[in-house]
Amino acid sequence: MNYILYDGPYRNNLLPFTFTRPVADIRVGILSIREKWENFLGYTTTTLTEDYLEEKYPMVEVEDNIMIHASFLPTNKLVEQLKELKPFQALMFNDEIVAFYTHDSQEEINFDNFEIIDVKDQLHQIKNTWDIFKLNGIAINLDFSLLTEGRTSAKISKTNKVIKPENIFLEEGVVMEFAILNATDGPIYIGKNAEIMEGSLIRGPFALGDYSTIKMGAKIYGPTTVGPHCKVGGEVNNSVIFGYSNKAHDGFLGNSVIGEWCNLGADSNNSNLKNNYATVKLWSYESERFVNTGLQFCGLMMGDHSKCGINTMFNTGTVVGVSANIYGSNFPRNFIPSFSWGGAAGFTTFQMNKVNEVAEVVMSRRQLPYTDTDKKILEHVFEITKKYRNF
Repeated sequence: MNYILYDGPYRNNLLPFTFTRPVADIRVGILSIREKWENFLGYTTTTLTEDYLEEKYPMVEVEDNIMIHASFLPTNKLVEQLKELKPFQALMFNDEIVAFYTHDSQEEINFDNFEIIDVKDQLHQIKNTWDIFKLNGIAINLDFSLLTEGRTSAKISKTNKVIKPENIFLEEGVVMEFAILNATDGPIYIGKNAEIMEGSLIRGPFALGDYSTIKMGAKIYGPTTVGPHCKVGGEVNNSVIFGYSNKAHDGFLGNSVIGEWCNLGADSNNSNLKNNYATVKLWSYESERFVNTGLQFCGLMMGDHSKCGINTMFNTGTVVGVSANIYGSNFPRNFIPSFSWGGAAGFTTFQMNKVNEVAEVVMSRRQLPYTDTDKKILEHVFEITKKYRNF
């Protein structure tokens, strides 16, 4: 069977992260949504997404396909039902289509002609940017069970202090000495060839991706995910860093989501709680206004390729777009458009020739090419976000 993950109606709610990736490639828990589905299904998947992303994330369509709404996280029961789908059948949860069987001869989809089957499980769904950190603890627990079932952890050095070692799993090649790990409140997963330096304090649920590093003396509170090829230090609480990003020095990051190829300068901090304890409003690209998250704790949302200088201060509920460069004293505005250059004193446009120079250098440091496809994606995002840059 051919499985296709489609963006669905919440794609704009998940900007700025979906400017540069399909919904399926959002990381929550240990794995991205796509990686979860592929592990459960035992098949690779392709993607139905925005036209400008298709070159990097193509769709493969055959005679018979099952379309999956990518904002839903898979479960065993859901996948069992999905694999039993037949033509003109669809799965529904809370009045939303989760998956449906389609044939290449169907010119359009009319669900009035489908047999609707209710999902027999409680599902979790990523509808908004803040759901990524809000549901991260649940997702880490589910992914931990998926990845470690029937397997044995690599040996934990006796120099470390661990609480609930049965909830801690190390992949091969992990380097970890003189750290303290407490898995009482949730599991701790350490990916291949990752390093946790001495003096680090980590409470689960926590996930560290392959080849990532936790710097000396870091304080990590769960539920937190640090994706692959990252360097993280200082204090982090209930945050998700997708991958290939650095927060290598002291400073606080809380209730936040950081995309790929980002860098937070030394002693940068974000507020995750308003002084009056009110619920936090966050910029919405869907409604093009600030919307109430309903959360008391909500920090920083930073899109791919964005950077901030040392001692940068972010207000509660700040949204930073793609390829922004932020620096200077005082608090910048709490919606910073893509390709902004500056800070509280004012912004100018970060021009594409400079964006390309930086992206090429940054990605080459991880031995990855900045391809023409990557360049075209950023150039498209530059054009469609011009309306927000009223400098």
